[in-house]
Amino acid sequence: MSDIVNALGPLFLLILLGAALGWARFPGGDFWPWLERLIYYLLFPAMLVATLATADVSQVPVIRLGMTLLGTMTLMGLGLWLIRHRLQLAPAAFTSAFQGVVRFNTYVGVAGATALHGAAGTTVAAVAVALMVPAANILCVLAFIASGTLGSASLGSSAMALLRNPLILACLLGIALNLGGIGLPGWSFEAIGLLGNAALPLGLVAVGVALRPQALWHSGKAFWLSSGLKLIVTPLIVVALAWTVGLHGADRDVALLFAALPTATSAYILARQLGGDAELMAAMITGQTLLAMATLPLLLHAVGVS
Repeated sequence: MSDIVNALGPLFLLILLGAALGWARFPGGDFWPWLERLIYYLLFPAMLVATLATADVSQVPVIRLGMTLLGTMTLMGLGLWLIRHRLQLAPAAFTSAFQGVVRFNTYVGVAGATALHGAAGTTVAAVAVALMVPAANILCVLAFIASGTLGSASLGSSAMALLRNPLILACLLGIALNLGGIGLPGWSFEAIGLLGNAALPLGLVAVGVALRPQALWHSGKAFWLSSGLKLIVTPLIVVALAWTVGLHGADRDVALLFAALPTATSAYILARQLGGDAELMAAMITGQTLLAMATLPLLLHAVGVS
């Protein structure tokens, strides 16, 4: 347990530092929104390219990892949709609850995988991102469409946003460079690697800045529903599927970590753009991130992650 806490503790401290900086409104102005854009469009994609272009991806059981993670994501999304009428949530609130269950915080996931298993964990995490980001975006957009909350947003614009997603493009580029035997030649390896090294610490601080504790006062049952499904039920399903398909070691640990992550901060933007309940989404992002500081170490320890 102490090893897990020691690995994840620094990550949570960076998130709390970001929360303190956000509360203090330091350094002020538009600094944090612009930094978030820099991380999302340049630094984190650079980290994914650097990892996937040079890693021995053949050592990652991609099919079994995909069956575990995508199978869990599909089961949770489909199950939530089938019980939507029993939940008695407004369509906008339901879409936010759906995002709260299906989406995951990539910054915390990759940083956690690296802290737990070093370079091997980073590689598995990058593969997990390549598998999960497109699936999560597709499922969430489908939930908005089926719930009838899109409003003025068109299906075409949503599809184009998915195709332009920098994380998806970075994964495709990194995989292409790897399969083509090109890698990152010359100085590009060090340069892109240096950019990527800045992504995780800055990304974790940005997660903290985005937290909005005041939103928790109006969260209601949708918050507790999504948080319970996301932080407890989803990891348990991953454990069961991982055992079923024979996923073990660092691969299973990273799959469990990604299943137990709080929802993504980008879910707030999608909620605003596609007619979701943005305030509820802010509460879910904040509450799940804070709750995960307790649930993540406990779940990893209970399953025997070392």
